[in-house]
Amino acid sequence: MEKKLFIITGGPGVGKTTLIDSLQSRGFRVVPEAARKIIKEQVLINGEGLPWKDKEYYAQLMLEASILNYRDFVVEGGSEMIFFDRGILDTICYMIMENIPLPDNLEDLLNNHRYNNNVFILPPWEEIYKTDSERKQTWEEAVYTFQKMKQVYTQYGYKVIEVPRIDVVARRKFIENQVSTHISD
Repeated sequence: MEKKLFIITGGPGVGKTTLIDSLQSRGFRVVPEAARKIIKEQVLINGEGLPWKDKEYYAQLMLEASILNYRDFVVEGGSEMIFFDRGILDTICYMIMENIPLPDNLEDLLNNHRYNNNVFILPPWEEIYKTDSERKQTWEEAVYTFQKMKQVYTQYGYKVIEVPRIDVVARRKFIENQVSTHISD
């Protein structure tokens, strides 16, 4: 049976969270992005685990949170369909982009934490892109992140499905249609 754990990924500011919220409003289980939570927590405590302070520590916190999210929601979710706002490979991609050493047990980690083979990626969309207190990347960095995410997910055996630049309801329907054709019980 194909796993019902779907990743929604892409560079910053492409509408991932809005899409995840739309899926949740339709009754789907969702897992929020760990990075924003970590940034908010680190800012609150004046911590070092921030991408503009200590990238390696920030990556470590993201990896730990992504693994915990996977384990918690897989155990809790049973056979239910779940959408993740980013996955473990997003952190690995960040580590590659920032030249942070990858975990020694990377292959085992990825083999033991597999998602559905079909990963949804949202392409850069300049008309909706904006920065905020947690998203400080430039437009060029957002485009580069998209390219690297696509490359990393493909490199690790996932099929990357690009979600069209259309309104959120149409994006949600696109994904609902895709998952109904890629799931077999």
